[in-house]
Amino acid sequence: MNDIDRLIQIMGRLPGLGPRSARRAVLHLLKKREALLHPLIDALGEVAANVKTCSVCGNLDAADPCAICRDAARDPSLICVVADVGDLWALERIATFKGRYHVLGGVLSALDGVGPEQLSIGPLLRRLEGGAVKEVILALGATVDGQTTAHYLSDRLQPLNVAVSRLAHGVPVGGELDYLDDGTLIQALKARQKL
Repeated sequence: MNDIDRLIQIMGRLPGLGPRSARRAVLHLLKKREALLHPLIDALGEVAANVKTCSVCGNLDAADPCAICRDAARDPSLICVVADVGDLWALERIATFKGRYHVLGGVLSALDGVGPEQLSIGPLLRRLEGGAVKEVILALGATVDGQTTAHYLSDRLQPLNVAVSRLAHGVPVGGELDYLDDGTLIQALKARQKL
């Protein structure tokens, strides 16, 4: 296998890139070496050398604790639990949540062999022991595994005298009822609000 084939194979492992997309991306990088390939190589080297996992929340940052955990303007009494760092980044993108986070590192999944021991549940429980946290928001996906994880965490958090909430589920903004799946419609009816 030559160097180009190896790069295509590695790029093809990235989410959203199959073999054909990876081949196109590698060809584009090779055509634009000075503008794209060399800066990409430098950026990858810096990220590999400098980015760490936050020992408090599990976020990725160049510092430990991360910038979010160090931010004194954030409300330490509010923790939003997410499955992955990508979920944390999505919530940060909307710039509305002003509390702190906790990254589980996945969700419970019997099929994939992911149990509570594989997730960052122990560190979450330790963060809540001091009593400073008043509310935990479970921002987990509306999948079976996400909901199973939310129920498991809710049960584990019950004795800690902390309010537990979750993100609303139901009809998305701009959604047409006719195009929604049955589970979304059922959830929307259950979570209806008074006007």
